[in-house]
Amino acid sequence: MANHPGNQPPPEGPEPAEPGPSGPEPAGPPRDAGADGRADDRRGNADDGRGGADDGDGEAAELAELRGRLAVLEQRKRGARFRLLSLLSAVLVVLAALLAPVSVVATWAHSQITDTDRYVATVGPLALDPAVRGAVTDQVTAQIVAALPIDSLLSLVPGADQPLIRQLLGAAGGALNNAVTSVVRDQVAAVVDSDAFAGLWVEINRTAHDSLNRALTGQGGGAVQIKGNTVTLDLAPVIDQVKNRLAARGLGVASQIPVIHTDYVLVESDAIPKVRSLLRLLQVVGNWVPVAAVLLAVGGVLAAARRRRAAVTVALAMAGATAALGIGLTVFRSIYLDQLPADVNQAAAGAVYDALAHYLYTSVRVVVVLGVLVALGAWVSGSGRWARAVRILWRAGIDAVRRAAERLGMRLGPVGRFVHRAKLWLNWAAVLAAFGLLVTWHYPTDLVVVWLTVALLAVLAVVEFLDEPGGFRETAEQQEVDEAGGTA
Repeated sequence: MANHPGNQPPPEGPEPAEPGPSGPEPAGPPRDAGADGRADDRRGNADDGRGGADDGDGEAAELAELRGRLAVLEQRKRGARFRLLSLLSAVLVVLAALLAPVSVVATWAHSQITDTDRYVATVGPLALDPAVRGAVTDQVTAQIVAALPIDSLLSLVPGADQPLIRQLLGAAGGALNNAVTSVVRDQVAAVVDSDAFAGLWVEINRTAHDSLNRALTGQGGGAVQIKGNTVTLDLAPVIDQVKNRLAARGLGVASQIPVIHTDYVLVESDAIPKVRSLLRLLQVVGNWVPVAAVLLAVGGVLAAARRRRAAVTVALAMAGATAALGIGLTVFRSIYLDQLPADVNQAAAGAVYDALAHYLYTSVRVVVVLGVLVALGAWVSGSGRWARAVRILWRAGIDAVRRAAERLGMRLGPVGRFVHRAKLWLNWAAVLAAFGLLVTWHYPTDLVVVWLTVALLAVLAVVEFLDEPGGFRETAEQQEVDEAGGTA
C-alpha cells in the first residue's frame, strides 16, 4: 500500500513545548553549558572561601592564644628575675651598711699604725692635758725617789761622823723621805709643766711609734709595749731630764741614779688581747674595706629596680650604721673607765681615751654627713612632687638672677649656647671632681665634706646661670616637664 503523504509519520525533532497559561514560552537564545559550569565553579569557590575564612579565624585565634601564653611566660620570667635582683640588691645594701663602721675602724687603725705623723697628732695633745701631766708627775717622782741613792750621801761625811748622821737620818724617818720626795716632785713638775715637755712628749711618741707595729705583732721591744691587758709608754727620757735638773740644782747624787724605764699606762683593759688581734687584722686589710663597702653599695643600687630609692636607702643605712658606731664609742668610754682599777687616775685615763678616739669620731662624722648628703642628692634628682618643687625653686631663683643681669646688659652669646648643649656633662664633671677631691684629700673631716658640697652647689649654680638656649627660654616649670618627658 502506497504511503500517502498525509499518512506519513511526522519527522523526528524536538518536542513542542507545552503551552502555558499565557500561551507558549517565547523562544530565546540557546543556553551555554560552559556558563552553567562556571557558575557552579563560582558557587564552589564561594563555599571554599567561606571555609578558608573559617580556617583563617581559627589560626588567628590559635596564634593569639600562643602569644598570650608566651606573654604569661615572659611575665613570670620577668617577675622571677625582678625578685632575684631585688633580693640581691637588698643583700648588697645590708652588707654595705655593715661594712661602713668596719671601714671607719679599719681606716683609723691603718692610719695609726702606718702613719707616724698621724699617731703623733693623735697623742700629741695629751702633753697639754692637766690630768695627764699630773699622772706623769706622780709616776716619775715615785720612780726617781725609789731609785735615789740617799745612802751614798754618807760617803761625803767623815767616817767618825757617819754613825751620828745615820742616827739622825733614822730619827728623821718619814720626814726626810717626804722632804726628798717634795724636792724631786718640784723638779719633775717643773719639767712636765714647761714648754719643752710638749716637744719631749712628741719625740717620745715619735720614737715609740716605731715599736708600735712590733707590739701589735707580739715581737716586743721599743717604747710602746703591750703587756697582758695594758698598753704602756716608756718615760725614760723624762726621767733623764729630771735627773739633769736635780744635779744642776745641787743634788749631785741624782746623777748616780741608773737608767729607769718607767711604763706609763696608756690603756688598760681585759679586752686588750682581742683588740690586739683585731687591730692587726684591720692593719692588714687597711683601706680595702672602704673600697669593698663602696662597691657593694654601688652594686646594690645597680641591681635595684628603683635605683634612686635604692641610692637613698643605702646612703642612709651606711650613715646610720656609722652613727651607731659613734654612739657605741661613747657608751664604751663609760664602761671602760668604770672597769679600771681603783689606783688608776680616772681623769688621765679618760683623756687618753678621748685622744685615741678623736680621729675615730671625726671619721664617723665624715661618713654620716656624706651619707646624708648623698641621700639628699639622690632624692632631689628624683621624680617626686617635693623633689620637683625643690628643683623648680632652684631654677626659678637662678633664672630670676640671670634675667636681672640681662636687663643690665649681660649677653652670654656662644658661651651660653655651649653650656646649654653640654650642661649634663658639665654637671656630672663637677660631681666627679668633688668626689675625686674627697677621695684624695689627706684625712678629710666633716667640715671638708660640707665645704666641698657648698663648692659643688656653687659650680652647679654657675652652670645653670650660664645655660642659654639661644632662643625662646623655657620657664623652670616647663623645663621640669620636658625633662620628665625625656626621662619617661
